[in-house]
This record gives sequence, structure tokens and C-alpha cells, in this order.
Amino acid sequence: MVNFQLERTAPLSLDEAWRRLTEWRRHGEVVPLTRVTVVTPPPTREGTVFVARSGLGPFSFDDRMEVTLWHPPLGDEPALCRLEKRGRIVRGWAEIEVWPGPGGRARVVWREELRVRFLPSLFDPLLRTTARSVFGRAVNRLLRTR
Repeated sequence: MVNFQLERTAPLSLDEAWRRLTEWRRHGEVVPLTRVTVVTPPPTREGTVFVARSGLGPFSFDDRMEVTLWHPPLGDEPALCRLEKRGRIVRGWAEIEVWPGPGGRARVVWREELRVRFLPSLFDPLLRTTARSVFGRAVNRLLRTR
């Protein structure tokens, strides 16, 4: 099991940063070899379920996630979303927070606990480094593009 945290500041309003980070299908556009399908009807709320399918052909797996906490921004109040990862291979949780930052910018904090079934803890340092890199790039791209 690994834990990691990413922090970013973006020249966006709270609402716009939140929108970009919580449009689940867009995650499939920025994470390599991944397609995201939202299972439940919109809008996103507690109970929303989506599946990220990652890999190539027979070497693919589903990362099923459920929104268990959903507090979108309200005025200048920070926003918080918690996802529970409930796939057969990938387990854990992720939290996305968006805060008012300096100069009207948005401050993003992404926390994650990640467990990969069948992967011995010997590989935790590699998993942590890889996850930070992949998710860090994904967050950067989500915040940069509409």
C-alpha cells in the first residue's frame, strides 16, 4: 500500500478547477492507455460510479470507483471529493480538494492511498514513484485543458 499527495496551483477559479478535475471521462483522455466510463447518470454526486479501464488487450484491468463524499465549491468555500477504489486489482481511495489560492488562483490537493492486488510491498517505492508521476501529469493536463 502506498500513500502520496500532489499539490498544484492553477490560474483558474475554484469552480473551473473543480469542474476540470471532476469530469471523470476526461481522466481517460489524460491517463495513458485508459478509458473512463461513468456508470451512473449525471450529475455527479455521492453514489456516482465510474470505471477506469487501463492496459492493452488481455493485459487490461478495471479500476471501479465510487464517489463517497461530494462537496462542490460554494462561493469561496473549498471543495472536496472522495473516491473509493473498489476494483478487483486496484483498491484504496483518492481525495480531491480545491481551495482558494493566492491571487484568485485555485489550489489543488490530491491525496491517494493505492493498493494493487498481488503486488508485494517490496514494489511500494516503485508504485509510489510511478503513481505520483502518472497522476501528477494527469492533474497538470486536466487543469491546463478545457
